[in-house]
Amino acid sequence: MARRVVQPSPGDGGTGRLRRRTLVLSLLAAAVPGAASGTGTGIAAGTAGSASAGPTAPKPGRSAADLMDAVMWNREPIGGAFRLTDHQGRLRRDTDFRGKFMLVYFGYTTCPDICPTDLQQIGHAMELLGPAAREVVPIFITLDPKRDTAKLLSAYAPVFHPQMVGLTGSETDIARVAAAYRVFSQKVPVSGWLRYTIDHSSFIYLMGPEGQYLGFLPPSTAAERIADVVRSQIDKGR
Repeated sequence: MARRVVQPSPGDGGTGRLRRRTLVLSLLAAAVPGAASGTGTGIAAGTAGSASAGPTAPKPGRSAADLMDAVMWNREPIGGAFRLTDHQGRLRRDTDFRGKFMLVYFGYTTCPDICPTDLQQIGHAMELLGPAAREVVPIFITLDPKRDTAKLLSAYAPVFHPQMVGLTGSETDIARVAAAYRVFSQKVPVSGWLRYTIDHSSFIYLMGPEGQYLGFLPPSTAAERIADVVRSQIDKGR
């Protein structure tokens, strides 16, 4: 990662393993962001999860290093069905977005740095896509459903782009969809009014028009690269 957004825990196998993965992601972002697979598309291709099957059940205790490995090295299927509430209070399913490419990002509204930085880049990428942006839906899924209500998301998600959809739900629903996308998240107690922050992984997931997983982009990927990757996938489908 260009920034460290996850902290090691005793189950992470030590700080060395996590730092190695952080370094790999930093190199990916600095060189050819997302080009981990050598496919020439600028995105690390992956194994698709079933578009119709439900998300993989959460596996408590998975470390940041384990989940980052699963995404980075394409070791497990990514994605799946979800049933969440959008920032306008409407029930939304993954099938509502069929026919569109999805840029899926997980975070939380009180995230101090990496979330707004990446969401700004996603929003700018949408602008760079021009008319092609009509074929793309940027989706922000909160990892803090207790605080990030639909009302709060309605004041947050559209700031980054008018088409951005903010999604929340019960803690169980969020845990399931996070598990399906192999997202690491962990509450960290802090002093002050916030009471806690959330350490989390920060991949940008690109999903295809049939809900299939196409690959990921690392944190801190520039808007220009995001736009290039998405445009290449749109052109492939024509």
